[in-house]
Amino acid sequence: MTDIFDERRKGLEEEYIHRRDREALEHLRAALREAAQERGEAAAIMQCPRCTGKLHEVSAEGLHLDRCDTCHGIWLDAGELVHLISNEDRAGAAERWLRVFWPSTHDE
Repeated sequence: MTDIFDERRKGLEEEYIHRRDREALEHLRAALREAAQERGEAAAIMQCPRCTGKLHEVSAEGLHLDRCDTCHGIWLDAGELVHLISNEDRAGAAERWLRVFWPSTHDE
């Protein structure tokens, strides 16, 4: 009979620890978001798949692309590539997207 109570007590303890860890992570994330806002930058959510940089959201022509702050790689979410391909039939689309991806090389 004591084994059942020991297991229940252990289960409640693990649940309590898990809840405290989750709350601590939420507080840490909130503090990181506040610190990023104070510095005037958007909070980086994900790590770049290619390097150790952070991905920041960039808006371009109705799309929200993820751009790495270290390697400057651009990552597309689901459906964004389809949107790009469907808009490629318009004149000048390739030049327009080059301007979006590398604005400093086309600002003249």
